[in-house]
Amino acid sequence: MLGLHLRELTLNNFRNYKQVTVGFDCKKVLLTGKNAQGKTNILESIFLACTGRSHRTTKDSELIRLGQESCSLRIEVERKTAQFSIDINISRKDKKKIQINGMAIQRIGQLMGHLNGVMFSPEDMKIVKEAPSERRRYMDMEISQIKPQYFYYLQQYNRILIHRNNLLKQINKNGSLKKMLGVFDEQLAEAGAFIIKERYVFIKKLSAVAKEIHKKISSDTEELGISYKPSVKVQNYDIESIQQEFLSALEKIHPEDIQRGNTGVGCHRDDISFELNGMDVKIFGSQGQQRTVALSLKLSDIELMYGETGEYPVLLLDDVMSELDEERQSKLFQEIGEVQTFVTATDFRSIPPEELKKFEIFVINEGKIKKKTNYVNIV
Repeated sequence: MLGLHLRELTLNNFRNYKQVTVGFDCKKVLLTGKNAQGKTNILESIFLACTGRSHRTTKDSELIRLGQESCSLRIEVERKTAQFSIDINISRKDKKKIQINGMAIQRIGQLMGHLNGVMFSPEDMKIVKEAPSERRRYMDMEISQIKPQYFYYLQQYNRILIHRNNLLKQINKNGSLKKMLGVFDEQLAEAGAFIIKERYVFIKKLSAVAKEIHKKISSDTEELGISYKPSVKVQNYDIESIQQEFLSALEKIHPEDIQRGNTGVGCHRDDISFELNGMDVKIFGSQGQQRTVALSLKLSDIELMYGETGEYPVLLLDDVMSELDEERQSKLFQEIGEVQTFVTATDFRSIPPEELKKFEIFVINEGKIKKKTNYVNIV
């Protein structure tokens, strides 16, 4: 078995599900039904088990069924070497609790890397065409799954950044506090150097894989280039050099930072650029080209995770089949042969007929799930 296999999912008071347990026997799973019935909620629960966070909200309380005080999910997974379970309990009153094989973990970072997943939804177009924060979030999510240590450095960096920004605001009122700025500069540069190094390595690998995948999807008519654009100008991407460059950049902008009351350079201002045949996709790319770039990114994530872990991640396709034309659908299914894939769609006919035969089909209606054994009267 080359990929993870999610065998069973149990939800209690999660979103619109009161209580449901569903088993998955096949590598390909179709969740179909009308809008607002709970299809995306299933994918959200799986993604939550991958990363400890929802892809739709930063407020865990929104995952709890209306009128209830808590919710829980349990996922049972089979991998090459063993089987394991992940349990997540969310309460309106207490902190989120996560267990792996019944053992409680203390930090979300300890969950990273157990169940790797790649989510592709229409919202992923934001990675290509919207603000840099969307691209940073994309990098952080993917790298954290491949290298959990990155997640710890990211948390550390964000904590230091908050402290440094608070200090900058205080210096405006009390100039004598400026002498403390150097301490936070060093701490920020130390954590940031690791992040920049890992982002550089990730984008370099991603660019090579995505270039080949995009050629296939575009029938060899477009060449995709992906570049990492760090806020700190770096000559050599070894940790010591990055740290020194970072520290120097921070020291140079002390006056501006104090005046603004925030930190003007660092990982929190990094970006990625996407080019097709040398042209900026964000500015010059059509809607179809931007969508194809986003698809190439997600397919590349699958290959990178496989290359790093030796196992394919779970692929979650949320309402994207209708966004892709027949040729792109065909190329997509060619690329995900060994990957356990969960697809949501309002109409089963959005799946090519030759591919639909490989799917296990579930109909979702008002938070209830029913397995179908034929393709007649699916909805």
